[in-house]
Amino acid sequence: MSTLTDLVYAQALSSDADVEWLHRLAGDGQLLADLAFADIVVWVPTPDDSFVAVAHTRPSGAATLFYRDIVGDRVRPQWGTQVREAFRTAAIVDSASPDWFEETPTRVRAVPIVRDDRREGSEPTVVGVLTRHTNLGEARAPSRQQITFNDCADDLFGMIASGDFPDLSAPTGPRRGAPRASDGLIRLDVNGITTFASPNALSAWGRLGFDDELEGESLSEVTAKVLPTKQTIDESLPLVVSGRAPWRSDIEARGVAVSLRAIPLRARGERIGAIILCRDVTEIRHQEQELITKDATIREIHHRVKNNLQTVASLLRIQARRTHSEEARDALTQAMRRVSAIAVVHDTLSEGLAQSVDFDEVFARVLKLVAEVAAGAGTRAQTRSIGTFGELPSEYATPLALALTELVTNAVEHGLAGREGQVEIEAMRSTSRLKVSVRDTGSGLPEGQVGRGLGTQIVRTLIQGELGGTIDWHTLVGSGTEVTIDIPLRWIDRSRADTRPVPLGH
Repeated sequence: MSTLTDLVYAQALSSDADVEWLHRLAGDGQLLADLAFADIVVWVPTPDDSFVAVAHTRPSGAATLFYRDIVGDRVRPQWGTQVREAFRTAAIVDSASPDWFEETPTRVRAVPIVRDDRREGSEPTVVGVLTRHTNLGEARAPSRQQITFNDCADDLFGMIASGDFPDLSAPTGPRRGAPRASDGLIRLDVNGITTFASPNALSAWGRLGFDDELEGESLSEVTAKVLPTKQTIDESLPLVVSGRAPWRSDIEARGVAVSLRAIPLRARGERIGAIILCRDVTEIRHQEQELITKDATIREIHHRVKNNLQTVASLLRIQARRTHSEEARDALTQAMRRVSAIAVVHDTLSEGLAQSVDFDEVFARVLKLVAEVAAGAGTRAQTRSIGTFGELPSEYATPLALALTELVTNAVEHGLAGREGQVEIEAMRSTSRLKVSVRDTGSGLPEGQVGRGLGTQIVRTLIQGELGGTIDWHTLVGSGTEVTIDIPLRWIDRSRADTRPVPLGH
């Protein structure tokens, strides 16, 4: 499915400012659909005098008319005249009689989407049309809440047609748990007095400690009563609870957290009141705090593991210096290098929030470590990296770092032993695989034979066993050695419900 931006740009009729305006409006599509108890569709004009749907939102408290998404579809003939008139006249156009859609009676309202970005000093521009499709097949006597919700929807539709909604001064990217109309709605008049409070809103304020009726009360004064006297409050809270600014804020009292969002209402440029959306987010905030604590704990664990590994590496270095056996000294030095490579990964993980690492940064540090330790007397190795590894999860990073440590070390110690040469590491990454080649300009393995030492065994175990990849040695006598490893990227994004392979580094 194409994104809203792709669909809008495909018409080649909208500027970046128009696209941003449509994005903001589509972001509040669920609010509009829930308040209107109707399907909400956003249309943009096409070069051939038609319209195409770029956003569609179904109501959560009423039956939808469209069981299949109509995003990307052209406007149907029965709505075309109405949509074109709204776009041409910049006025709201209601259907004169019920419109039938798949044997269901509906009422359609076409609202011009006017962009009036006063911050840029631009003239108001009609950038599209919003249609409300109300299902009349389930008509019943409306409750007071439904009447109020519909009134709020009508006010917002009027603001859309006058360029007052969406408000670009409102913050984007709401926190998890942003309130919706069904979570709790309070309607304020121009003086900040509550004229309506939904049952869920009353429940939320009751949990905060206000047990009386909200209607007829100043929401600002009620808020002042429930807040603890010594609590530091958000500077935006007074503006939110009075409905004077389109911002968000949280209230915390008696161990309960309620998230608020204010939407000032205007008619012909004059403020006429506000909608306050509220939601009890106590459990969500607790979960967020637990995640923060968990992240801090994991980072601390990685930090301590890194420190412990560095201590082990230091002990191995000291022991290597004190031993008199050349063979034992080499073995201890190699062990020290391997421990240090693993410590680099944990050090990187201790600095970030995600359990993934920028492997290019890790490998740069590992490469420096290998070059310092592996170069012996008479050996001058120049290392060069090509390409990028991107981000890898820790379960990939540790074995890969250790395997590359062994390969580069072997290239320096054996391929370039006693000579000057170059070691080149090239990383090639696609959405599903990571291929790495390690090449040296040494003499190559005798007769193309693969080494049988501990380092080679370690590399095979890590690449084939832990990473499920393949490794291949290419040797040409007198022209050096090339080792190629190929690893499938099967990283699963656990934030998603499915388990499809997810491209890394995107």
